[in-house]
Amino acid sequence: MTFSHLTGQLPHLRQDFAASIVVFLVALPLCVGVAVASGVPAELGLVTGIVGGLVTGLMRGSSLQVSGPAAGLTVLVFEAVREYGLAVLGVVVLTTGVLQLLMGALRLGRYFRAISVAVVEGMLAGIGLVLIAGQLYSMAGLKAPASGLDKLTALPEALADAVRSTEALASVGLGAGTVAALVLWKRLPRRVRTVPGALGAVALATLATSAFGLPVAKVEVRGLVGSVQLPSLDAFGELAHVGALGTVLAFTLIASAESLFSAAAVDRLHDGPRTEYDKELMAQGAGNTVCGLLGALPMTAVVVRSAANVQAGARTKASRVLHGVWLLLFAALLPAALGVIPLPALAGVLVHAGWKLIPLREIAALWRAHRGEALILVVTAVSIVAVSMFEGVLVGLALAVAKTAWEASHVRLEVMDKGAGPVQAYLSGNATFLRLPKILDSLEALPQDRPVELDLSGLHHLDHACRTALENWSARHSAAGIEPVKVTTGA
Repeated sequence: MTFSHLTGQLPHLRQDFAASIVVFLVALPLCVGVAVASGVPAELGLVTGIVGGLVTGLMRGSSLQVSGPAAGLTVLVFEAVREYGLAVLGVVVLTTGVLQLLMGALRLGRYFRAISVAVVEGMLAGIGLVLIAGQLYSMAGLKAPASGLDKLTALPEALADAVRSTEALASVGLGAGTVAALVLWKRLPRRVRTVPGALGAVALATLATSAFGLPVAKVEVRGLVGSVQLPSLDAFGELAHVGALGTVLAFTLIASAESLFSAAAVDRLHDGPRTEYDKELMAQGAGNTVCGLLGALPMTAVVVRSAANVQAGARTKASRVLHGVWLLLFAALLPAALGVIPLPALAGVLVHAGWKLIPLREIAALWRAHRGEALILVVTAVSIVAVSMFEGVLVGLALAVAKTAWEASHVRLEVMDKGAGPVQAYLSGNATFLRLPKILDSLEALPQDRPVELDLSGLHHLDHACRTALENWSARHSAAGIEPVKVTTGA
């Protein structure tokens, strides 16, 4: 079959082919960097990228969204591997995939769009802070503390240790140079910018390491087949522990929310078919199921790769499938190439990625327009840093629900007192226990020696707590020896 015949059957193949090369070049350093930062063999990051292209990429959902290992899950994966071991990671990812498949089949994908944006952005901000702090240690060739709070508080001491070591200074300098290259990449001539920034920065760092013989650590290469570890029956037994189940729930919530929010963002970048959220959730679930079976990293849809795919001119899902093919060919034919990549350069890539996860502009905009949402964002991020990922997300969700419940319980009490006759009180809105103190304070302030007519016809909702409290107040007021309180309802 000739190329012209093939392009006749696939009219957008030329554009998709070119876009797939760009996405491959963007994905390659990120797959490796996320894997190393997660504490797993570098090849497992490539495996997740390959599955994201060849499995998730073939499925329906979002046609131009690209999936693979994401910086947003790095901290959680690292903690899971540290706590339960690499053998259990595959079981956790596999269970996550099955849950996503089940949620997609139950058509729950659309409901992830109802998750507070402030919680999701707070989650990403918290992840970004912990990721940056952890990778700063990697840039210096030091071991990072376990908790997010310790990572931040121990940084000054780590910096003092690095200053006293020539090797650490060389490592920090290389990592800082990588970050600087990424920041300045957009200002370079257009011809240079055809190479993705992450790839260019890592390539420059690799060349500098080789040219100057810098004493820095490099990526350990085990080979693609040697890195794949199928889950054992013993590993499934870890799911009996509450902590492991909590990790599964955190993986499921974060991976699903990040993927579907990414889909909404990618839809705004092109005019093609819109995302089918339930099918996209099933596509992510299928990918994570396969990743779990192979013992690889969890996957999510990734905005950086997806945006690169759209901006490179991709028209169909063929581009993301082909990018998976190129990752597979690289992992199979050129695995030794990973061994020349300096670890501080990958740490620099992840520091830059972590910084982009912190929505500074969004925080400022929220503070001006919706301070409650800004507070939820900041508290979620701080909770993740201070406690853990799972608990931090739960705190954010609880705050969002509480804020919504508070705002939904607006109630208004109007009092008309003509100086003679009964006092008329009109209660309207939503009377819930959250506003009960305000309601009772206003009613108890009414004259005790006058009859009262209480009109409840304007209430949209009256919960049990408020109904009971109003009945008790009415009984107390009527016991004063005047006319009983007259209550009018909308029924």
